[in-house]
Amino acid sequence: MSSITLPAPSSSVPSTNYTISMIKDEVRHLVDTGVVSRQQPLYVLCEFIPPREWVCVEIELERCEYLLRDQIGDLMACENWDND
Repeated sequence: MSSITLPAPSSSVPSTNYTISMIKDEVRHLVDTGVVSRQQPLYVLCEFIPPREWVCVEIELERCEYLLRDQIGDLMACENWDND
């Protein structure tokens, strides 16, 4: 099982420096490698993120007005296709 590679916290308190662009990049990688699909809800991402880190990711998603029941594809809405 693959896991998202996000910055490690410097102490036992979770880091809060997760940006939506970092999350989108990692989610795009998980979709591209076939680990998750665009139709799955965002909450399945918690399987790939350590629990203490998930809190920060969840806060950032909510701050950007994403709901955990939204589809992963909603997070990846803006994509550029190089082969068109």
